[in-house]
Amino acid sequence: MSLVDQSSVNAFIPGQVELDPQDAKFIDQRTRLLGPAYRLMYQKPLHFVKGEGPWLIDPSGRKYLDAYNNVASLGHCHPDVVEAISRQAATLCTNTRYLHETILELADGLLSTVGGDLSHLMLTCSGSEANDLAYRIAQIRTGGTGVIITETAYHGITDAVSKFSPTLGHAVPLGAHVRTVPAPAAYRSGPNVAERFKRDVEKAIADLLRHGIKPAMMIVDSIFTSDGILPEEPGFLKGAVEAIHEAGGIFVADEVQPGFGRTGENMWGFQRHGIDPDIVTLGKPMGNGQPIAGLLTRHDVVEKFGENSRYFNTFAGNAVSCAAAVAVLKVIKRDGIMDNARDVGGYLLEQVEGLRDRHEGLGHVRGAGMFVAADIVTDRETAAPDKARTTHVVNTMRENGVLISACGEDQNILKIRPPLIFSRENVDLFVEVLDKALAE
Repeated sequence: MSLVDQSSVNAFIPGQVELDPQDAKFIDQRTRLLGPAYRLMYQKPLHFVKGEGPWLIDPSGRKYLDAYNNVASLGHCHPDVVEAISRQAATLCTNTRYLHETILELADGLLSTVGGDLSHLMLTCSGSEANDLAYRIAQIRTGGTGVIITETAYHGITDAVSKFSPTLGHAVPLGAHVRTVPAPAAYRSGPNVAERFKRDVEKAIADLLRHGIKPAMMIVDSIFTSDGILPEEPGFLKGAVEAIHEAGGIFVADEVQPGFGRTGENMWGFQRHGIDPDIVTLGKPMGNGQPIAGLLTRHDVVEKFGENSRYFNTFAGNAVSCAAAVAVLKVIKRDGIMDNARDVGGYLLEQVEGLRDRHEGLGHVRGAGMFVAADIVTDRETAAPDKARTTHVVNTMRENGVLISACGEDQNILKIRPPLIFSRENVDLFVEVLDKALAE
């Protein structure tokens, strides 16, 4: 399956739909100026000129409810974040090789939200860079190169990280040092998720060693977003983490998507499992879209790396991006954002589950906080995936003013991931539009 095929549920493919002349001209310009590698979302692309809370607005003034974009974690153009960015940009923007207070305020704020012995923050510009840096640290810490991931994982696009991001498709091959394990989905494979996942990780470790590859790390998105959003029973990750530690590797919790209170009960997805990661990687939701990301780690994990490798990134940790991230942390605490993710997210899950009585094609529904997934199937008994209908639902909702996407190995899982400030009124509109799309 190529990258284009993998993303075709929610991608523009030239020649498939008739375009407005102005949009067609716009797309021709993009292709000419940006080249062939970029992709546009939806079968009929969208042009936005403004963002406001949970809304994206096109040139005609039409509003689209954004139930997909987790990067704008607090909603588009949150006034506190905008003010922080503007104030800092008008004052100073420099890098981490000079002293400035804001990066220390950010580090202290982030580290206060995690348990265990996580004591250091290192900043990057994106989640991809954060996972790339985590892998570099893991190799030096363990002396190994082997990586264990889930079978439809996504961890980024750098050269090193793309080798353990199978959801990029067969056109981007996995590394010979990478082993995949089935995603922990109880609704597909039955109970005993913890036991099965640990056993699968142990098999992957054994296979790495059989081929002379020492394990360096296991990395998972702690809500398994690209695998189909799999909250499952909290705590099931413990055995697998113990297995990678026993093999001499480290455990990396990729919190780019589940972090910053999205699961509702905790600030971080890994906290649902009562585990202490060796490294926690963070992405752009920490700056509400400002290009800032990073990782949290223990001193003993990064000590040898720090002694032998100079880390510097000109843009990462600049004062403007740090100011945005500090503002995000303050809003999360001040406005009870986690409470909203839990309460409104629970209402969203309940309302989507309620549609199963009306639509046979709506299969298993699950979620945690402001994360909900719903399988689209041809038959509930066999849970056979219906990619064609999923494509129809995603793009019909787009035509009716609501934005979502799809994920999973068969691209038949509705991926519902709204900003953390979503309201019950937003949920009611979302469910109304989803109901109509399923009915068609």
